[in-house]
Amino acid sequence: MRNLLIFVTLIFFWNFMETFSAEIIYSPDGKISIEVGVKTFESPFARGNFLYYQIQFQQKEVVQSSPIFFQLPGGEILGSNLTINKVSQKNIDERSELLYGKSKWLITHCNELIMELEEVDPPKRQMIFTVRAYNDAAAFRISFCSSPDVNELMIRQEQTLFRLPSGIAYALRLKDFQTPYENNYEVTPTDQLKSDRPIALPFLVKLNTGPWLVITEADLLDYAGMYLYTHPTEKNSFITHLAPLRRNTTLAAKIRLPHDLPWRVVMIADHPGQFIESNTLLSLSTPSRLEDPSWVRPGKVAWDWWSDRVVEGRSFKGGMNTATMKYYIDFAADAGLEYMLIDAEWYGKHDSPEEDITTTIPEINLPEILQYASEKKVGIWLWLNWQCVRDQMHKAFPLYQKWGVKGVKVDYMNCDDQDMVNFYEQVCWEAARYHLMVNFHGAYKPTGLRRTYPNFITQEGVLGLEWSKWSKMCNPDHELILPYTRMLAGPMDFTPGAFKVADQKSFEPQFTAPMAMGTRAHQLAMYVVYENPLQMLVDHPASYFGQVGFDFLKVVPTVWDETRFISGEVGDYIVLVRRHGQEWYLGAMTDWTPRQLEIPLYFLGEGKYMAQIYGDDLSDSKNYGLVQAKLQEVAANQKLVLQLASGGGCAIRFVPTWEP
Repeated sequence: MRNLLIFVTLIFFWNFMETFSAEIIYSPDGKISIEVGVKTFESPFARGNFLYYQIQFQQKEVVQSSPIFFQLPGGEILGSNLTINKVSQKNIDERSELLYGKSKWLITHCNELIMELEEVDPPKRQMIFTVRAYNDAAAFRISFCSSPDVNELMIRQEQTLFRLPSGIAYALRLKDFQTPYENNYEVTPTDQLKSDRPIALPFLVKLNTGPWLVITEADLLDYAGMYLYTHPTEKNSFITHLAPLRRNTTLAAKIRLPHDLPWRVVMIADHPGQFIESNTLLSLSTPSRLEDPSWVRPGKVAWDWWSDRVVEGRSFKGGMNTATMKYYIDFAADAGLEYMLIDAEWYGKHDSPEEDITTTIPEINLPEILQYASEKKVGIWLWLNWQCVRDQMHKAFPLYQKWGVKGVKVDYMNCDDQDMVNFYEQVCWEAARYHLMVNFHGAYKPTGLRRTYPNFITQEGVLGLEWSKWSKMCNPDHELILPYTRMLAGPMDFTPGAFKVADQKSFEPQFTAPMAMGTRAHQLAMYVVYENPLQMLVDHPASYFGQVGFDFLKVVPTVWDETRFISGEVGDYIVLVRRHGQEWYLGAMTDWTPRQLEIPLYFLGEGKYMAQIYGDDLSDSKNYGLVQAKLQEVAANQKLVLQLASGGGCAIRFVPTWEP
């Protein structure tokens, strides 16, 4: 923290003297402009020509002139005396098909500027500054070049500044740089955010006199994860801070040259719902490195851990044993789920890095379980401690493929320093060699690695439903901020599907047979609202049988051809629709405020549709587990009126009644 404040002060006591050279690039629709170049700054500490950027939206400044430079070991500054050698611009218009996600097609439509820079003084290091202007975002990255004299670079800190106008921040503040990104969001004016803790990305801000902004990063490879700190003296300004290496906290990254740094992204829109539809972060990420990822299969998953492996109506006791795992496999098969996840302790202690992940405890007969699952056409995922994976993946992964395992859930990393970022990529690559999908828990936010390795199908990095087992932090207020913040970065393994639910007064955290806050229809809506190609059904099997709404969970997809935001406000409510083939699905969620929502159905297109509606049953306000199901024929020129209870929701499946 001491070093951070020293260099933050260095930035903000600089005075702009003159523009040395500048270029402007516009988004294809002309609404976003990015000015970049070199300016001369002067401070008590230094005077030089620094790289800077400035962003406007509809001719209003949304990021004021902000410098970029790097702190190297020994107090050296990289980027304090630059000159521009060459500038070029081009248009990018590309289209590619996605294996899974919020839409079928990834469309990249932007203008790109490439600026080649060089230090004036020896060692005259060279860098390339690439800037892209999308219709919904400004993005820039630095690429360091190699030379005969410079082929390695040690970075103590990156100092990229974001000078914003005043606004309201939705900040996920964490205790330090070693967390699983699990906390509630603080909603506060940007000039009142404290500087004592790092702010995780994505960082959402509503400018007082302008649009909404989201600051995040993309294409994080062989580098440290980025956080933000508020500056202690200049209000509304934020400075990057990289996660320090755990093995050497004086450094953030050691890189071989040439090397591309991650994209720094500022998404911009009149309403935050527009961010949910965007695929810009994927567009900025490295394309797939897998020759043929067609074996990657999204789906839904039964899970033994949430319910504490409860078994009802059987002659055996639930637990980490073969009979219980087969019981959950039976449930997955009956429900039409693609997978079942065997969670922690199937091979030994969950928190021990010394366990052998190629063997099992005596109570688990894994060959029998895998054979049984194969006969039932249910794929098996295995939970793993990340330290065991680090040490044993080269032995374990080929064995898992031989066994017929479909994927691995790797847990407890709680860090995004450069070493851990490289570990993620190593796991994804090694898993792909043996046709294993990957789900990271105890994870950091997504940065587009799923495009580079499509077998990296989802990750946690969110305060999800598991927190209901020990706290009241996972509640509708929190759940209505997530679609506009964490979900913007990519899929989140929130693990919805609790059928035992309660209101604020009757809710009690409990580890075995836990409950969730809000209505059951609120839980159903999460399967549409929350993006996740690998959705869990968290509750124990007996909680679903014969219950209204279970039939919706059987059919709701986990991959989508199209996503549209209909209406909502951050932290209050959301209405989102997604299309899969000819069918549309709608999810509506509210916080603790009951709402009546009028939903226009223009997205349906021509013809009639049968709406299968699963909403809050308002006949008994004390029973949050009641769901009212009904059928209603609708068309695009109509509107639906939904009544949402406190903490309520609604899930709808629209099936065409006409032949396509």
